[in-house]
Formats: sequence, structure tokens, C-alpha cells
Amino acid sequence: MMLHRVLEVRRVVASLLTMLALAAPHDARADEPLKAKIGVLRLSSSAPVFIAQNKGYFREAGLDIELKFFDAAQPIAVATTSGDVDFGVTAFTAGLYNLAGKGTLKVIGGMSREKPGYPLIGYFASNNAYAAGLKTPKDLAGKRVAVTQVGSSFHYSLGLLADKYGFKLADVKVLPLQSLSNAAAALKGETVDAALLPVSTARTLMDAGGAKLLGWVGDETPWQLGAVFASTKSLADKPLVTKLLGALTRADREYHDVILAAVAGGKAPVNDKTKPLLEIIAKYTNLPVEQVVGNCAYIDPDGKLDVKNVGNQIGWLQEQGFVDKGFDVDTIIAKDYVKPD
Repeated sequence: MMLHRVLEVRRVVASLLTMLALAAPHDARADEPLKAKIGVLRLSSSAPVFIAQNKGYFREAGLDIELKFFDAAQPIAVATTSGDVDFGVTAFTAGLYNLAGKGTLKVIGGMSREKPGYPLIGYFASNNAYAAGLKTPKDLAGKRVAVTQVGSSFHYSLGLLADKYGFKLADVKVLPLQSLSNAAAALKGETVDAALLPVSTARTLMDAGGAKLLGWVGDETPWQLGAVFASTKSLADKPLVTKLLGALTRADREYHDVILAAVAGGKAPVNDKTKPLLEIIAKYTNLPVEQVVGNCAYIDPDGKLDVKNVGNQIGWLQEQGFVDKGFDVDTIIAKDYVKPD
């Protein structure tokens, strides 16, 4: 009789446990990868994004990532705010800072930097302007200079150059042409005297004799060029952000240790070790490996952000009237994720 009661109690308990298990909500996220879109440019400054995507680092972190490509940095910030993409990886712009200052997105990590010895953005002269005496970056005072947009990284780089050589930015006729391709076409067509362009865009012009290199921004005025940022909606999903940054940092380290560590004279060698990564970058930038080797942007191996420099950028842009006042660098960074340098 006692045994029968014990068995009956066990059956009841087992039945209750089964009912509870069936009633418990099932977290589909535990079985399926988290989906997200990343806005990015087809530039080597986003190399770790391409490496993480191509080598499956995002997938291994439990993510299903779609890359959405743009032709200028500012539209990526707008798309992140609107929800067209969940994350952005691109250069800092006045527009990005203004959106971040309003709380619509936040910076969660570092990406490319202008650094001596790592050619990225250059100052380029048209052939006619070069023949007329435009020979060095400091000669840009008073010239017609193409950039993508007002307040873009190219515009800021020009401002830093003006500060360095003591001429007024207001004396430069800055022409915002909205895209890299437009700026390159204007340079080739001699409708501007000069342009600030990434080397990947300008290389074909130089090879065809359509423009002259005056110098590199990284050699003249080093600064924190790019970052990883997220929409407020994405920030609320901590597992998503954590997984994304983990995969990117893994790619940052590999890119640094394999390619950047081998760069000499501004170029990476092509060998058995570097070639696989160079081919990945070539694939996503639509460039031959022979061109990729000469535009390997510097990126911190741990994805760190030069927070102090970002603060300087905001201050300068506010003084110029390109960025709204009333916020500083602490307002725009997600301190739970940013690794300061």
C-alpha cells in the first residue's frame, strides 16, 4: 500500500513537471542566430568587418549579419538612426555627432585611425593645379577643394591641416560633392583644384595620370577616424552588442597581427600569411590585391577608441558651427562597451 502511494506521488510530480515544461515560454533566440544589418563603406578602413563576415566570426558568435554598403559616411549614421541598419562602421562626421548628441545612436567601439606610415586619406591635386604650383598640402589655402559633405571626415582633416599651417579654413573654397565618386570625377575633370580622398578611390586616378598625390592625412595630422556605433534599439539588446563586438575584436586582432604588423613603407607584403586576408579585403572593396596592399588602414588590435581625440573633434566641430553645442564626448559613447585608449 505504501509503495503504491509513493508510485502515485511520483506519477503526479512527473506529470506536473511535464506540464510546467510545456507551459514555459520557449526562447527562440537560443536556437537561432541574432540577425542584424551593418552599414559600411567599401573601404579598407572597415577591413575587420569584412574579415569577420567572410571567415564566419559573426556566425560563430551566434549572429546572422547582413552588410549594407553606402557611398559616404553620413548616410550610414542616418540609416542607423532610422533603423535601416542596426549598426554602423564608418568615419566620424558632424552629422553623426549631431545625431549622437540627440541620443539616437551611440559609439560602442573604435575602428580606423589616421596614423603615420599607414596611408588612408590623401590630399590630391588636379594636374592643372599641380602644374600651377599646388605641390604640398599647405598649398591648399585659397584653393577649390572637393570633399564628400560639410562636416565629413575629409572636411575635418582639411580643418586640422589649416590649423597646423596657420591658414583659415574659411579661405578654402570647400565643395561638398556628396560622394567619393563625385569628388574623384571632379578632380579628374579639373573642376576642382584638389580633393581629399581615400587612397582606394584615388589609386586609379593616380595610375592613369589623372591626379597628383600631395601627402597623407595620417602623416600630417593623425586622429581617430572611424568607429563602430549602434542605434538605441540595438543598444537595448545587450547579447547582440556583446556578440558583435566580440567578433569584431577577434577580427581586429587578426588584421593587426597578420597585416598591419607586416606593413613597411606604407605597404603590406603579399605572402602566404597575408594573402588570404588581403584577398578578403579585395573582395569587399572591389579592388585587386595589388591596390589593397597600399591602403591598409591602422586599427587598434583591441578595438580601442581614442576617447580624448574624439572629444577634441567634437569641440572643434562645435567651434566651427558644424555640430550643435550642449553635449560632449561622454554623451555619445556607450561606456559599457567602449574600450578607451
